[in-house]
Amino acid sequence: MADPELNARPAHQALGAWLVHLSDERRLSPRTLEAYGHIVRLYLGFLDRHRGEALSAADLGSVTAAEVRAHLAERRSGDHPLNARSLSQTLSAIRTFHVFLDRRCGVATPQLALVRGPKVKPSLPRPVTADQARGLLQEPDADPDVEPWEAGRDRAVLTLLYGCGLRISEALSLTRADAPLPETLRITGKGGKTRMVPVLPAVRTAVEDYLALQPFVMTPDDPLFRAKRGGALSPRHVQATVQRLRGRLGLPASATPHALRHSFATHLLGAGADLRSIQELLGHASLSTTQKYTAVDAARLMEAYAAAHPRG
Repeated sequence: MADPELNARPAHQALGAWLVHLSDERRLSPRTLEAYGHIVRLYLGFLDRHRGEALSAADLGSVTAAEVRAHLAERRSGDHPLNARSLSQTLSAIRTFHVFLDRRCGVATPQLALVRGPKVKPSLPRPVTADQARGLLQEPDADPDVEPWEAGRDRAVLTLLYGCGLRISEALSLTRADAPLPETLRITGKGGKTRMVPVLPAVRTAVEDYLALQPFVMTPDDPLFRAKRGGALSPRHVQATVQRLRGRLGLPASATPHALRHSFATHLLGAGADLRSIQELLGHASLSTTQKYTAVDAARLMEAYAAAHPRG
């Protein structure tokens, strides 16, 4: 339903209403909200400078294709130039904002349909091999620079990423009440979507070993994985840990925490799992996202063929 009062307000207030909508109704993550807000603030700032005045929400209906293209050109050649993928994401956020203006304020922007984003070459997931994944899971125990309980914690987190296909945020969202882990774990992922993930015995054992070593007294609502001083473990720590471990193991920079999630999917596919099952396990909204793993599997098959065939 259109809100005529919002139309007359400054465009930046419409931005605030949009972000509330994305948070409360679409349940986007705080990181996504921050990124969308940053993109559209820069966009509105450009329009204000370009027109020489602060725009209202209603004024945004008169935005031209040339103005949007000029803003994208500025983002492409500014102090922090964006690549094609980032420009495409910028245009997508701007379009989403204008869709909100159309539906909530009755402010349509027909010229926006004339703007085409840059061509983006789709990137394939970059998983690690089974041996490399095994090395990453075992290496924390061999690190002399960390306490045994910290090594157990790091091994448990990485085992969850690879053994259950979790995102870092999903693994770190577990609380003390979630352990001992059940045979099937309920995970809330992107957009508030809930999925059920089977828990392998090795994953359960890794978490139990960590709990037996960790020094803190935890209530059921406390984060399961704790930092050295007792606070919640941060995603940055997990990323830094994998960076350190891959340096010790001589693995490429593509060996990241998220690569363990990619490996979970790729290794399941290679073992005969169907795409629909993998889609459910990963929590992908679209099967097309999961289908990227078939290209990875096919590429590895061709590499093995070229390396092993006598005529390769």
